[in-house]
Amino acid sequence: MDFKDYYKVLGVNRESTPEEIQKAYRKLARKHHPDVSKEKGAEARFREIAEANEVLKDPEKRAKYDQFGAAWQQRRAGGPPPGGAAGFEGFDGFDFQFGPEGGGFAQGGSGFSNFFEMLFGQAQASRGAPWAARSSEGRGGWARPGANQEVALSLTLQEALAGGVRELTLSSGVGHESRVLKVNLPRGIRPGQTIRVAGKGEPGRSGGAAGDLFLRIEVLPHPRFRLEGKDLHTALDVAPWEAALGAEAKIRTLDGEVRVRVPAGTSTGRKIRIKGRGYPAGAGGSGEAGDLYAEVRIVVPESPSEKDKELYEGLRKASAFRPRGDES
Repeated sequence: MDFKDYYKVLGVNRESTPEEIQKAYRKLARKHHPDVSKEKGAEARFREIAEANEVLKDPEKRAKYDQFGAAWQQRRAGGPPPGGAAGFEGFDGFDFQFGPEGGGFAQGGSGFSNFFEMLFGQAQASRGAPWAARSSEGRGGWARPGANQEVALSLTLQEALAGGVRELTLSSGVGHESRVLKVNLPRGIRPGQTIRVAGKGEPGRSGGAAGDLFLRIEVLPHPRFRLEGKDLHTALDVAPWEAALGAEAKIRTLDGEVRVRVPAGTSTGRKIRIKGRGYPAGAGGSGEAGDLYAEVRIVVPESPSEKDKELYEGLRKASAFRPRGDES
């Protein structure tokens, strides 16, 4: 197998201090950690960086590695190791192969590369690579937690208000498989809030823990109500004479009806506030509820009868009211 240049892997030189080596290792490890980097081959690169650090941070391993490197360089130049084979006990007779420096990183059964196992022996390698975790089958492997998932959950206004248990069917995206999940929604959850379901995200690898599932709440438009924070808004249609003379009207709420007084002289756009008949204060329905605002709209018949037309005509002639000021 080819010689592996651990100094080159970490981007340091052979005179680098232990502190410099650790600084270089931490920087590269953060960059190439499989849970952070999305680059192709990030996991293999991370293993390579961790193995180089495992050797160079240990004075005994580093000394043996440097000794082997000198022997390898001498053999590559075509001569015997400096001082003769006896000066490099353990390396004489070794079949050096002169591929490119920093060549292949075939992984051994211990989690370390074959190069590491060859250089330090199975006794060292059997301790397991520092980044390796054991799966439930006992094999060495990189234990990686599953990714978190975020899913939009669309609810009607009544469903969000009521809460309760809902059954969801989630697609895994792999082979069109799906899974059924039951979640308990708190009463009064609002748009944009999320529910975390621990351990129901993507499954982990090699014994790693599963990720979490986050349900992002979306509330569907309602034909009668508009939700803003914890307040509800609705429309209240009144006839022209009700707006002019005042009246009593019924307004539907989410959970029943209330009667309100329309003040005399009310114009379109006026809002009538009904305290405490809006939406619950927050997820779980605790705290003070919001308010319901009824916005007045003055409406007239689309097809007035002959009698309606006669009365409206008489009002126009008799009234001095000019909605657009002095315009006649």
